[in-house]
Amino acid sequence: MKRKNIIIIGAAGRDFHNFNTVYRNDETYNVVAFTAAQIPDIDGRKYPKELAGELYPEGIPIYSEDQLAELIVELEVDECIFSYSDLSYEKVMGIGALVNSAGANFTLLGHKNTMIKSNKPVISVCAVRTGTGKSQTSRKIIETLLEHDLKVVAIRHPMPYGDLTAQRVQRFATVEDLKKHNCTIEEMEEYEPHVIRGNIIYAGVDYADILAAAENDPDGCDVILWDGGNNDFSFYAPDLAVNVLDPHRPGHELKYYPGEVCLRTADVNIINKIDSASEEAIEIVENNIKLVSPNSTIIKADSTITVDRPDIITGKRVLVVEDGPTLTHGEMKIGAGIIAAERLGAKEIIEARPYAVGSLIETFEKYPHIENVLPAMGYGEQQLKDLEATINNVDCDAVIIGTPMDLSRIISIDKPYTRVHYELDEVGSPNLDEVLKDFIQKHKLV
Repeated sequence: MKRKNIIIIGAAGRDFHNFNTVYRNDETYNVVAFTAAQIPDIDGRKYPKELAGELYPEGIPIYSEDQLAELIVELEVDECIFSYSDLSYEKVMGIGALVNSAGANFTLLGHKNTMIKSNKPVISVCAVRTGTGKSQTSRKIIETLLEHDLKVVAIRHPMPYGDLTAQRVQRFATVEDLKKHNCTIEEMEEYEPHVIRGNIIYAGVDYADILAAAENDPDGCDVILWDGGNNDFSFYAPDLAVNVLDPHRPGHELKYYPGEVCLRTADVNIINKIDSASEEAIEIVENNIKLVSPNSTIIKADSTITVDRPDIITGKRVLVVEDGPTLTHGEMKIGAGIIAAERLGAKEIIEARPYAVGSLIETFEKYPHIENVLPAMGYGEQQLKDLEATINNVDCDAVIIGTPMDLSRIISIDKPYTRVHYELDEVGSPNLDEVLKDFIQKHKLV
């Protein structure tokens, strides 16, 4: 029987997982290509033979998504599997229309075939958009479980932007491990807050192998925590599904893929950032939760901001550097750094765009909604140099670092700077402590 030719449309994450779990060993399919978007410099590589398996002794090429229509024709493709996240329904169906018009079927895979079952209890932390506060929620859950003397191992949604074979299974326990694995800024933003607290976190490419390693971690494991990325749903079947929503983007919870999947399947929905959002926006988000996830527990929370050196913000002309993905495909115009600048009375927030160099110029051109902030882009050595040069070009008194990793550890900043930190603080009841006590009791983890 002739194998069905397929392309997996992705962004170096969910696409590889869908391949590994559904297609890698299925002789009825022939994966002729991956396509890549969202992340710079992912295309032009191969998914290596060491990961692709016996059916793909040459590996699988990765092309730019811009070539998709031509590839469908040239490679006689029967079906395209859409496999990345945090896109509007309009964008997703635009890609679907392109695929159908080129003659192929357009497919979205659900959790039935892609979620892996763990032999440990699993808590998943997902969201309806990038930049809602998943990471701070994950940290709060881990800290709460640690107070009950439980050993928690976190597994992060993939960000494999380097040597895919070497990144098959990655374990991060110290800041030195970030350098060992040649992490990008985006990776460090997610891993560093865990390891500086003494938490173990895994990531990589093959999430069956990663799960097995985490379940058998040398430091022990009582609970697996899935620390989600973008607004993707979990790679592992959760025993407790937590979802985070952002009232700074009210209504997005019903307009972006697959964030609405996370919303509809959540046991707990957290409305974060209520301390900086309007009552009207909070009400919109809460009503949408009740509309499509009526049986979920709703928790409201502040995203509490602290600043290392508030004195260099008040009355000063400042540059604000924020988390990259939150600003780019997350489409946010502000982050914790902007909120800190406004609350502490900065004299002026300097626009970074006129001072951008190299790849940062391209970033601003690609994401025109970004105004008076600088995204912390650093997917390679040259982009790090461009980020450093851009920051040091800006005519300002001080720099506010709103990204969750210590940016000054990897680039030189020639001006006074301060870091902004943000933590999840639930307001009233119900809260995570109550939810987790029930989880512990249900799974006999006491």
